[in-house]
Amino acid sequence: MSCRTALNVFELQELARRRLPFPLYSYIEGGVEDNQTRDHNRSVFQRIRFRQRSPVDVSRRSQAVELFGHRFDSPFGISPMGIGGVFAFEADLQLARAAARMNVPFALSGYSLSPMEEVARHATHARWLQGYMHAERQAAGKFVDRGTAAGYQVLMISTDVPVRPNRENNARSGFTLPLRPSARLLFQGAVHPRWSVQTFARTMLKYGMPRLENLVVGGTPSLLQPAMTADLWTSRAAVDWELMRFLRDRWKGALLVKGTLHAADAEMAVRVGLDGVVVSNHGGRQLDGAVSPVEAIPEIRAAAGHKLKILADSGFRRGTDILKGLALGADFILLGRPAMFAVAAGGEEGVVHALSLLKAEIDRDLGLLGCPSVGDLDASYLNASELFPHGLPGPRAGSEPVRPALRAADA
Repeated sequence: MSCRTALNVFELQELARRRLPFPLYSYIEGGVEDNQTRDHNRSVFQRIRFRQRSPVDVSRRSQAVELFGHRFDSPFGISPMGIGGVFAFEADLQLARAAARMNVPFALSGYSLSPMEEVARHATHARWLQGYMHAERQAAGKFVDRGTAAGYQVLMISTDVPVRPNRENNARSGFTLPLRPSARLLFQGAVHPRWSVQTFARTMLKYGMPRLENLVVGGTPSLLQPAMTADLWTSRAAVDWELMRFLRDRWKGALLVKGTLHAADAEMAVRVGLDGVVVSNHGGRQLDGAVSPVEAIPEIRAAAGHKLKILADSGFRRGTDILKGLALGADFILLGRPAMFAVAAGGEEGVVHALSLLKAEIDRDLGLLGCPSVGDLDASYLNASELFPHGLPGPRAGSEPVRPALRAADA
């Protein structure tokens, strides 16, 4: 099977599984501990049903959306994912080019193996950047200033992994950061010659050992060096709303916090002057047992009204998933694993194919739902009583003032 014959993103995932060494595939696919959060992110969609409208004229359907000054052709984009260059040659460049061809955004991870400046040259339509902040103001400021100089327009700060998560699946599969060469890894490379030649060998010949090119603390460590030292994790654990205020003053573009699951944090984002939040549990890769973004979106929308743009990721795989997230109150959806599996399976063309599949699903689903435009979606198209037995939190619109967040540090 080639990537072009895949009928959905799950089949692209299966193709990536065959082509990637097992430790690498396991790193993308796995969550933490018992995978409760990862699995719940998918199962929760089954508890929401559609309420179709008919007859409705759906002959001219639209899924275009406006977000942060850009008009995108679809209501979804590519979520930031670190060390993509390990899974496909120049993965972030290929993701950026595919996103540009489909006119959807791609958010570059601060843990990319490609310099943000080089990726920006391939993401001419929209430049989004993600980072894990160092609590030390000088280091945080350098990262922000570098992003500004490279022309990025949107900055999202991931705050939901303040300490190292317990990714037991990595230990079982033999994947570690920094990478530790072993007989197991050598064997996996030998039995996956396509990856060994097209990704590993090409990368080594062109760049040498891959490096985390966008870190501003401790230089640009290679994947053989302890990039995430104890000091860096300690600093990440110290990130708070005061740092977000500092970044708001420093960054002139759209600023978002990524990893929001609580309404009080959305309220704080409004008070700090942020432009949006990404409702996310990191794809089930941090706290096992966390609520899914789908469960949190309505409460966060009710708390923030329309004072924030609400994006969401974690678990979205189908056009129907995306429509459900939008109907519950999200403005935009981001997808991580589907894009990474697609680039591993077929490079830039694989990503274009994955995005095209999702776009086609949304177009078809809008017609079947009896909804001409994604802008018309709301909870009236859903039966979500199984998930929200007491009804959705209100109000849907931002007609009420944002309540003060109960934070001692902000009192």
